[in-house]
Amino acid sequence: MEYTRLGSSGLRISRITLGCMSFGEPDRGGNQWSLDDGAAEPIFRQAVELGITFWDTANVYSLGSSEEIVGRAIRKYTDRDSIVLATKVYFPMHQGPGGSGLSRKAILENIDASLTRLGTDYVDLYQIHRFDPETPVEETMEALHDVVRAGKVRYLGASSMWAWQFAKLQHAADLGGWTRFVSMQNQYSLLQREEEREMFGLLADQGVGSLPWSPLAKGRLARPWEDMSTRRAEVDPLHARYADEENRAVVDAVRRVASARGVPMAQVALAWVLHNPAVDAPIVGPTKPHHLTDAAAALEIRLTSEEVLALEENYTPRLPSGF
Repeated sequence: MEYTRLGSSGLRISRITLGCMSFGEPDRGGNQWSLDDGAAEPIFRQAVELGITFWDTANVYSLGSSEEIVGRAIRKYTDRDSIVLATKVYFPMHQGPGGSGLSRKAILENIDASLTRLGTDYVDLYQIHRFDPETPVEETMEALHDVVRAGKVRYLGASSMWAWQFAKLQHAADLGGWTRFVSMQNQYSLLQREEEREMFGLLADQGVGSLPWSPLAKGRLARPWEDMSTRRAEVDPLHARYADEENRAVVDAVRRVASARGVPMAQVALAWVLHNPAVDAPIVGPTKPHHLTDAAAALEIRLTSEEVLALEENYTPRLPSGF
């Protein structure tokens, strides 16, 4: 495993992030492919064996049960000091006034709830899951600063918003003398490259690390175009963003490069994401053991300029999605 610093901070993370959205109880807002404690055990063990020390979850994943499973896994398979633990706040957890959003009430209420579910007294990276247009940015940034000062959070991160919104939040932190964000968890893959227009430039200028989510486009880049999986079936509400026929040429290019190298398609698609100098650690949400081994192997692939051109040349610009 390779390790790097998150943005310009001193936080040392593995270059592959264990995404924990796949872990949860199906009867608590989970999906048919969600893994409970027993089903997730071999994946957690494998992450520890591979040296994947950066684990990312969110309060809303399976309505809190992902955090509970992750907390138990840390205590059972490793130890708290060995893991860089990240979670998120924003999406609805209950109908009360502090159940969602980024108000001061919501942030202070939800950090305590997350800590209880995780079974720890701090998280390393606390991320706002989306931008909240209904709350003044000053209120959000001061509340986040207060949870840092209270020792409940070590670093702050953000996820999936317009570049101008992120710049506004950072500027508010600067004006107030509050803690700034060190990371941006943004959607980035060969099928969704719109972050290259403005966000990546902003991140590089501000010394903020990128933690791409869905680097395999919900598995679309890991299999031939004709091959469908349960998770990519029409019941998946996120399926449509990658299902357009215009994406076929990109997927076919990944297949050709992978075939020529004799490696799985997932390794090539992840190697391309890692190729971007703004990227620190793409998030891989495993449901099968080979998902993590493919991710770790992608770190060894150095794409040639010809391969990069072949992978990129058929991309069709589209609107950003996911926020």
